[in-house]
Amino acid sequence: MKKIKIPHTYVIIFYIILFCAALTWVIPGGKYVETIQGDGVKTLVYEPVERVPQSWQVFSAFYKGFVDRADIIVFILIIGGAFWIVNDSKAFDIGTAGFLKKARTFESNFLIRKMGVENFLLTSIMLLFSIFGAVFGMSEETIAFCLVLVPMAISMGYDSITGVCMVFVAAGLGFAGAILNPFTIGIAQGLAGLPLFSGIEYRIFCWVVINAAGFTWILRYAAKVKKNPQLSPVYEEDQYWRDLHTNQDAEIRYYTPKAAWYTFTGLTVVLLLFSFLYPQTTLTIGNSQMEGLPLIPLITVLFMITSFFTLRKTVHLYILNLLFFTIFFLIIGVMGYDWYIMEIATLFFALGMVAGLANDRTPDELVKLFMDGCKDILGAALVVGLAGGIIVILQDAHVIDTILFRLSKGMEELGQVATVGMMYLIQNLINLVIPSGSAKAALTMPIMAPFSDLIGLSKQATVMAFQFGDGFTNMITPTSGVLIAVLGVSRIPYEIWLRWIWKFMVVLIILGFLLLIPTVLIPMNGF
Repeated sequence: MKKIKIPHTYVIIFYIILFCAALTWVIPGGKYVETIQGDGVKTLVYEPVERVPQSWQVFSAFYKGFVDRADIIVFILIIGGAFWIVNDSKAFDIGTAGFLKKARTFESNFLIRKMGVENFLLTSIMLLFSIFGAVFGMSEETIAFCLVLVPMAISMGYDSITGVCMVFVAAGLGFAGAILNPFTIGIAQGLAGLPLFSGIEYRIFCWVVINAAGFTWILRYAAKVKKNPQLSPVYEEDQYWRDLHTNQDAEIRYYTPKAAWYTFTGLTVVLLLFSFLYPQTTLTIGNSQMEGLPLIPLITVLFMITSFFTLRKTVHLYILNLLFFTIFFLIIGVMGYDWYIMEIATLFFALGMVAGLANDRTPDELVKLFMDGCKDILGAALVVGLAGGIIVILQDAHVIDTILFRLSKGMEELGQVATVGMMYLIQNLINLVIPSGSAKAALTMPIMAPFSDLIGLSKQATVMAFQFGDGFTNMITPTSGVLIAVLGVSRIPYEIWLRWIWKFMVVLIILGFLLLIPTVLIPMNGF
C-alpha cells in the first residue's frame, strides 16, 4: 500500500489561505459597530458592509502576515541566536546530566518511587507552567522555554512532543483553566459586568480537573515513547536533537575564565543600580496586588551569592545560574512591570551576550554564534509570518464579524444547556481564526453577555464558555503564532502535531462541555 505523503507545513498553510480566500467570495461582508444608547450603555450592533473578495491578495497576504507578526518573528530570531550562544558553552549538557543524577536521589521516597521519578519530574514541570498559564496567561514566553525543555526531554529518553507538552501544552491547560488570567477572564468578566475573578471556586475545581486529565494523557504517551522511542511520530525529526546532543558529548573542560568574573562584577553593579531605582515592586496576581515587595534587591543579593559559588566551580554552572535568574526576572517583569515580547526578547538577548562573554568568546565569535542561531531557527520564524496571512485574508475581506453574527443567531431557539454548549462551540470555532483571547473577549462578550440575560442564562456561564473555547483550541489552530513558533523551534512539522493532538483535543473539548453543564444546573457562588 502506497504511503500517503503529507504536504510540507508551508504548503498546508498556503492551502488554508486559498480556502479562506474562496470563502470571501461566498460570505457577506459585515462588521460590528459600537453604539451608545440613551442611558449611556455601549452596545455592539452588526451592520452589513461591502464584501471585499480576495483573489490576488493571497500573495500579498504573506507580506502583510510578516508585518502583522513581526514582533513574534523578531522574538524567535533573537531567542534562537541567544540560546545558540548559551548552547555553545555546553552548560545545558552539564545541567541536564546533573539534574537527572540528582533526580535519582528521590527514589528513596516511597510515594515518588511508586509514582515513578520521571513521572514526578514531568508532572512537577507541567504543574509549574500550568500555574503560569492560569495566573498570568503565559503564552509567548513558552517559545523560549521549549528550547530548553525539548532537548532535556530528548536526553531523558522521551521525544520533542513530550518536551512541548511539558511547556506549551501545560501552559495551555492552565490558560484554559484561567484561575486569575487577566487577559481572558479579567477582560471577559469586565465586559460582562461581573465582579472581576468572581466564581473562582468553581474555576479552581475546573483547573484541577483539566490538569488531571491533561497530565494523565501526556504521561501515558511519554511512558509509551520511553519504552519504545521508535513509536514516536517525530522519531525521525528528533534525530536533529540527538545529533546535536552527540556532537556536544565531547569531553567538557571545567574552568572559570577571568572574563566570567568580569561579567559577574558588571552585572552586580547593574543590579545594584536597579535595586536602588526599584527598591519595591508591586506584583499583580489576578485582581489582587502584593505591594511593597523588595524583590529586585532580594534577587540581586541571591544572584551575588549563588554566582560567587558557581564561579568557583565552573563557568558552566555560572551560565546556568544566569538562566535561572533570567527566569526570575522574567516572572517579576511580567507580573510586576507589564513586560511583553520586546522586554522578554531583550532579557534573553542580554542572557546570550553575557553567557558568551563569560565563556570567553570574542565579539566576532559572538556575532558568528548569534547568526548561526538565527539561521538555525529561521524556518520557525518564516512559518509564523506565513500563518499570519490566514488572518489577513479574512480581515481584509470583512467577513470575520459576519461569521460571528451568523453563529450567534443560531442560538436563539435553544435551551440553556444547549445554548451554553452552542456558545462554547462558537468560541472554539472563532478561536480558529482569532486566537487572541483579549481580542476575542472584546468582540464576543458584548454580544454574548446581553443575550444570556435575555434567556436567563448566567453571565458567569457565558464567561466560562468563552474561557474554555479560547483555551483548548490554541493548541491546534494554525492561525496561532505562538503554536506555530513553538512547533518551529521544536522542529515538529504541523501536520505531525495535528495527527498527534487531535484526539487529545476531542477529549479536552468534551471535558470542557461537561464542566459547563453544572454552571447552568447547579447553583454556585458567583453564578
